[in-house]
Amino acid sequence: MKKREKAYLVLSDGTVYEGWRFGAMGNRIGELVFTTGMVGYTETLSDPSYGGQIVMQTFPLIGNYGINEEDLEGKPALFAYAVREYSEHPSNFRCQKTLDEFLKEKNIPGIYGIDTRALTSLIREHGVINAGIFDAVPQSLDEIISYRVSGNIVPLLSTEHIFTEKAEDEKYHVVLMDFGAKKNIARELSKRGCTVTTVPSDTTAETILAMNPDGIMLSNGPSDPADNVNVIAEIRKLLGVKPVFGICLGHQMAALAAGAKTFKMRYGHRGANQPVKDLITGRTYITTQNHGYAVDPDSLPACACKRLINANDGTLEGIDYPDLKCFTVQFHPEACAGPKDTEFLFERFMKMMEEN
Repeated sequence: MKKREKAYLVLSDGTVYEGWRFGAMGNRIGELVFTTGMVGYTETLSDPSYGGQIVMQTFPLIGNYGINEEDLEGKPALFAYAVREYSEHPSNFRCQKTLDEFLKEKNIPGIYGIDTRALTSLIREHGVINAGIFDAVPQSLDEIISYRVSGNIVPLLSTEHIFTEKAEDEKYHVVLMDFGAKKNIARELSKRGCTVTTVPSDTTAETILAMNPDGIMLSNGPSDPADNVNVIAEIRKLLGVKPVFGICLGHQMAALAAGAKTFKMRYGHRGANQPVKDLITGRTYITTQNHGYAVDPDSLPACACKRLINANDGTLEGIDYPDLKCFTVQFHPEACAGPKDTEFLFERFMKMMEEN
């Protein structure tokens, strides 16, 4: 039996949770958030939207089906990982490696054996909090307290080069602005006959329009949307010119480009069970979400219409811009992992491109 090594999860308020090391060694500071998914930890670990954060799973046992590379959704960007218990010996026919081996490969420190239930309650009551994983409790909390997810993290998670994935039966050409895009966005577009050209986050509107796409997709991504000033300026030039569909960070930056404001939520929405209500049809959908910021509904410009709200807390989940050929959603219609309730939004994007 291998020797266990002590680790400490230290919060910015001085609270200490004692546990055990797994994954990569080394100390790491980040913004501590929780996600409620019972399955899909592989997709969580590889979701670039977690950039700069320490991710804690509320489900108590993680790693029981191991890791399969085929399930990875993007470039792992989380800073550290915290669980109640992890499975050292996974059992699944698709398993290629253990969770511990994966975290070591990606240089992601982990801690297990902590009271995730108590920690979740603390975050729900007091809001998202900075934390660090350490070999020993630090004497000063200054570094933890001063931490902030970098506003420059989006370019680090975006593609470095423009590349195109041809659809077998091409109907449309879509430019995907990559702010940390999950792979399933391109897959969902491709299976509907879209050739997808993925471009870096700093690509200009002029470059995109020169490609003469039928539509433009704004992807998910990490950090405070308002930090991406230059990207927002380019999105502003695209609105009203070509059909635009935005997801998550793309939803927020499109709102900022249109003149709205965003704000940081108390603890955000992260998991695969968020109910979203359509204000027009009255129907409620269960969605996958991962965000810590939201669009302020009171700041919407005249060109924007509220379409979807969160059934739990009333936060804005979807906006239509009828005169700007644009609609955006805060959740992930491509899911992976999660429910497929809102896949039909891709069909709406197809219809918008057809009509245009």
